[in-house]
Amino acid sequence: LLSVFLKRGEISNFQYLMHLNTLAGRSYNDLMQYPVFPWILADYDSEELDLTNPKTFRNLAKPMGAQTEDRLAQYKKRYKDWEDPNGETPAYHYGTHYSSAMIVASYLVRMEPFTQIFLRLQGGHFDLADRMFHSVREAWYSASKHNMADVKELIPEFFYLPEFLLNSNNFDLGRHKELNSIASGARAALECDFVSAHLHEWIDLIFGYKQQGPAAVEAVNVFHHLFYEGQVDIYNINDPLKETATIGFINNFGQIPKQV
Repeated sequence: LLSVFLKRGEISNFQYLMHLNTLAGRSYNDLMQYPVFPWILADYDSEELDLTNPKTFRNLAKPMGAQTEDRLAQYKKRYKDWEDPNGETPAYHYGTHYSSAMIVASYLVRMEPFTQIFLRLQGGHFDLADRMFHSVREAWYSASKHNMADVKELIPEFFYLPEFLLNSNNFDLGRHKELNSIASGARAALECDFVSAHLHEWIDLIFGYKQQGPAAVEAVNVFHHLFYEGQVDIYNINDPLKETATIGFINNFGQIPKQV
């Protein structure tokens, strides 16, 4: 029914994604399962965005780890060469997640109560300026190209809340100045014809049939098995240390949305 409304233009792409997140059990009330939104833009250098040019956009048919051929090859090799002598961990492409409490708190660190949440997760102090979220452009290049441990996606605030980019509370975040607002351009991009035509491809990766199984392998979209709901029975782990480590892993590193 949602897809029918979308095709008729009765709801926006933003509304559609929010409904999908809700159906998949994700909520503003849980940073570990916060609503996840896609990177849309790949062009952070042009003075004006050309929303008719496909090169302006990320490839929505591929996960963040497959946006460049070099990283794609490395993740494929990791999966192919994977060996676990204990036989407990199946092969995976990504050992980090695209959405976690730390990712959400890092994006929203300039706004309370997320500042205090970030500080708790960081042991009570801000990170070095260069390691904090200080540039949308640099965050894109890290997640799409430069950092093998970074495949993060976005949160809804990128598309409607430019205030989260401003350090209005004057926190001491190091030498970096306030980020430039991209909310208006990002929202226009999210709702443009090109994205409307390809958004379902990203939805298949995050919420749909390319989440797991052979389709996920083919799409280079397999994550560590503990990121998936129901992959481990916490109550049948006999080793207390292993139980604590497993729960900590799940809580800290994010979870795949429920398949819808």
